[in-house]
Amino acid sequence: MLLELTIRNFAIIKSVTISFQRGLNILTGETGAGKSIIIDALGLLLGERGSVDFVRYGEKRAEVEGLFELPPGHPALKICEGFGVQVDQDGMLVVKRDISLQGKSIIRLNGQLVTLAMLRELGPWLVTVHGQHDAHDLLHADKHIAWLDAFGEQQLAAAKKEYAALYASYRKTRQDLERMAKNERELMHRIDLLSYQLREIEEAALQPGEDERLNSMRKKSAHMEKIFGGIQAAYRALHGDQRGLDWLGHAMSELERIQQYDDGLAPMVEAIQSAYYQVEDLARQLRQYADRVEYDPEELAEVERRLDVIQGLKRKYGKSVDEILEYAASIQDELEEMEHYDDRLQQLQAKLRELAADLAVEALELSMIRRECAGKLAAAIEQQLKELHMERARFAVEVRQRPDENGIEVEGVKRYVDESGMDQVEFLISPNPGEPLRPLAKIASGGELSRIMLAIKTILADAEQVETLIFDEVDTGVSGRAAQAIAEKLARVAQNRQVLCITHLPQVASLADAHFYIRKEMDERETVTTVTLLSEEERVNELARMLGGAAVTQTTAEHAREMILLGKERKAVKTAFWADQKV
Repeated sequence: MLLELTIRNFAIIKSVTISFQRGLNILTGETGAGKSIIIDALGLLLGERGSVDFVRYGEKRAEVEGLFELPPGHPALKICEGFGVQVDQDGMLVVKRDISLQGKSIIRLNGQLVTLAMLRELGPWLVTVHGQHDAHDLLHADKHIAWLDAFGEQQLAAAKKEYAALYASYRKTRQDLERMAKNERELMHRIDLLSYQLREIEEAALQPGEDERLNSMRKKSAHMEKIFGGIQAAYRALHGDQRGLDWLGHAMSELERIQQYDDGLAPMVEAIQSAYYQVEDLARQLRQYADRVEYDPEELAEVERRLDVIQGLKRKYGKSVDEILEYAASIQDELEEMEHYDDRLQQLQAKLRELAADLAVEALELSMIRRECAGKLAAAIEQQLKELHMERARFAVEVRQRPDENGIEVEGVKRYVDESGMDQVEFLISPNPGEPLRPLAKIASGGELSRIMLAIKTILADAEQVETLIFDEVDTGVSGRAAQAIAEKLARVAQNRQVLCITHLPQVASLADAHFYIRKEMDERETVTTVTLLSEEERVNELARMLGGAAVTQTTAEHAREMILLGKERKAVKTAFWADQKV
């Protein structure tokens, strides 16, 4: 249940806090006052896409916050637990979302940051919104299967899960098979290409790390004269004219001679002795290294030739010899797999036949359950329509299949299948006696569509397990007895859950448990939307305005007062009956 909604700096709303009640909460106001803005703001708390256009002019960010009370065992509690969001035993959940001028969206559940994807998973369990355009979805038969499946969720869940898993495997296998068949010519071309590439790499007889070793050899050969000169100079400094080793030996002898007079010289004697022998060994190594150094132009030419070969392969197959060898291994594996193309093709064909047979069984099972649910849904909608002053209307939920030469065989006939099964679902209606059942798009009026949609939403309310339902002008296109019937239907739904309803009909507003008036106020500087919980007398004035326009007369006021009184009496009489009935 939505206890409180706070909106700040959102469109033309500066700051509004609405404390909703259990039962039927009615929101009314003149056109353009901002009723739809409140629905847009609430939509942000349910995971709808945000926009910088929502931020009030002159402000840095828009803020929307909702306080929800969740009863024990509510599905939203388990979802929050999965998110790691703590909800206390009182079931209070605060959902807050900010939209900045930079388009950044910050979402918190009980103060904990969450992602938009997480909010979208949670939102449908908190509130269900039925907009004024939902009725037009009835004109699109492709949407009807979703409503049928929602109605039969408990019966269909297991079969749908089994079918979905099989269909995913079937679709992937079919796609793999189609790709293989389609690309057979390309496959042959690729085999030729990869074979050439592999042969070129193998003929080079590359060794791991070879390019690094060759580059080192080239660097050494190219600077051989400098290397030899440097070694000779170092050797002469130690053992030649500069007599570096002799001076070090002289220093060592002097320290050894006076060591007997001062024990503190012992560490220095050891150090200079160690240094002398190390330098002596180094000089010997330099002489031996210099003897081995030899410039070989033929060797350098061979290194350059080999590096040219490797560089040519690098331009085609990788940045290093190791990468080239990895690529060679990968195309070797691919070629081996391609060599078994026919075997793979036959395996996929056999697998597809097996999956198609299994899928046909599951599709038929799913279709049979849908047909059973379709009959129940049609009967339930007919009953709801009777209560909405369409007493003699007949309603049917047609479940049929579409032939498809490329589909799967079900009971000897090739059928079209997709992720939802093999069924096509369409709602049919006969509004008047003697008329045949026909698709809604061909026969239903705007007012009839509104009532049919309300009937469906009423039936699905229990299945959805949502505590709060929002109806945004679902009474469009109706008046008179039909309007009164819709009003009573909404009041009946509100007996078991919280209902928020935006309406232009005084018949609906007269049955409110809480009536909020939305007003747009303007001055020279700004436009502000305010929301006020109406008192009994204020309700009379608002209903009088809805009945007769801006000018409230004594006649319209008396009519409004009578409507409110009759509404209370009607609800009091019917509440006991409704309490024993399913919505």
